[in-house]
Amino acid sequence: MISGAELFVKALKAEHVDTIFAYPGGQAIDLFDALYGEKSIHVILPRHEQGLVHAADGYARSTKKTGVCLVTSGPGATNLVTGVADANLDGAPVLAITGQVATDRMHLTAHQYLDLEKVFEPITKRTKQILRPDTVPEIVRLAFKYAESEKPGAVHIDLPDNIAKMPAQGVPMRRVVPEKGIASYKSIERAARRISRAKKPLILAGYSAVRDGAAQAITDFATELKIPVANTMMAKGIIPFDNPYSMWTIGIPQRDYINQIFDEADTIIGIGYDIVECFPRKWNPENNHKIIHIGNQAAHINK
Repeated sequence: MISGAELFVKALKAEHVDTIFAYPGGQAIDLFDALYGEKSIHVILPRHEQGLVHAADGYARSTKKTGVCLVTSGPGATNLVTGVADANLDGAPVLAITGQVATDRMHLTAHQYLDLEKVFEPITKRTKQILRPDTVPEIVRLAFKYAESEKPGAVHIDLPDNIAKMPAQGVPMRRVVPEKGIASYKSIERAARRISRAKKPLILAGYSAVRDGAAQAITDFATELKIPVANTMMAKGIIPFDNPYSMWTIGIPQRDYINQIFDEADTIIGIGYDIVECFPRKWNPENNHKIIHIGNQAAHINK
C-alpha cells in the first residue's frame, strides 16, 4: 500500500512530468518525501514562491508542456496568485499544487488555513481539493486535461496533509491528448476569397500560433502571398525578424509605425490571436476592418 502523496507523484509521472518548481513547507512535506523517491522528476528549488510560479509559466511556454509548481498552505499558496493569474490569462498551461491543513482542522481557526479553492477559483480553469486518496488519479488527469485544452491555462489542486498520509489504492490514469479539429471547406473558401480581394491585407499573429508550432506555416504563407505580419508581444519571433514581411510587434501603450500599418489595412488575418493579448480597439478603432479568424478557439465577441 502506498500513501496518497505517493499516488499523486505516480500520477504526475504518468503525465510525463519531468520537472517541478517547488518550495517546501509543513503541509506539503509528504509530497516532497514522495518526490525524493521519484528520481525521474527533477525538483527545482527557488528563493520565493512567486518566482517559482513564473518559472513554471516560462517552462510551459518554452517546452509546450504543463508547468508544475508545488507550495505549502497559507502564505505559500497566496504567493502564487499573481503568477497563476498571469498564466491563466496568457494561455500557459500551469498546474499549481498546494499543501493544506488536515480536513479535521478546516472548521477551526487553524494556523495557515485558507479556503484555497475560493482563492484560486476566479483565476484558474479548474480548482479541486482532494478529499479521498483514491480520487487522486482522476483529479490529476482532469487537471492536465483542463490545463492543456484550448485555451490553455492554469489549474489548481489542493491536498490536505492527512489525505496525503492516508493509504491509497489505485493506479494513475493513462494520459490522453485529444486530436484537434480542422476548419470546414466552406469557411476556408470564404477566407480565401476575402484574402484574394483584399488590397492591403495584414496578418496579426498571436500566442496560440506559437503554442501550435505554426511559425513556418505563417512564414511561408506571408512570403508566398506577400502579406506583412505583425505579432502580439506574446508571439515575438513567430516569423524571423529579418524577413521582409515581418512588421515586428504591435505596441500596446503607444502608437508607432506598426499601428499606422493597421490604420491602412483593409483586411486583418488573425492567426492564433486572443483579445487578451492586444485589445481590438488598439488596432481596429474605427471598426472598419474585415477580419478573418484562424485558430483552435472560436473568435471572441467584441464590438
